[in-house]
Amino acid sequence: MAESGVRAPVAADDDRGWRLRHLPVLLAASAVLGAVAALVGGMTGGGVAAVGAAAGVAVTVLSYTLTTVVLAWADAINPQLVLPLGLGLYAAKFTLLGVVMVAVASTGWDGLVPLCVGIAAGVAVWTGVHIWWLTRVYSHRSVD
Repeated sequence: MAESGVRAPVAADDDRGWRLRHLPVLLAASAVLGAVAALVGGMTGGGVAAVGAAAGVAVTVLSYTLTTVVLAWADAINPQLVLPLGLGLYAAKFTLLGVVMVAVASTGWDGLVPLCVGIAAGVAVWTGVHIWWLTRVYSHRSVD
């Protein structure tokens, strides 16, 4: 019998979807941000800025979604895979992002600054909504 105040471990089958439960909320918030970014970009810098800003948000969403799915998979298979896969994925993503950003910058494309602003906005919104979800939704779920 467990000590008072100590919860017995929950079997993995009891809540299989917990690793990805937050993803729909984050994707919806990012879709709204992408539309707003395109609108603001279009109003302030024309079509190229609209595309750049929306593409920046998309880059962030793709990166974070990939990380979320890979780490959820790794955790479901074996939690000891999370750290090496997470670090490897982090290094690969930032190397690829650096190469792409240098390539885009070398073209002189006018959408580069809106692209960077879109990436920054995507990171801020994704992180903020994730914190909100963890503190307001996930932490208040009913535990039986």
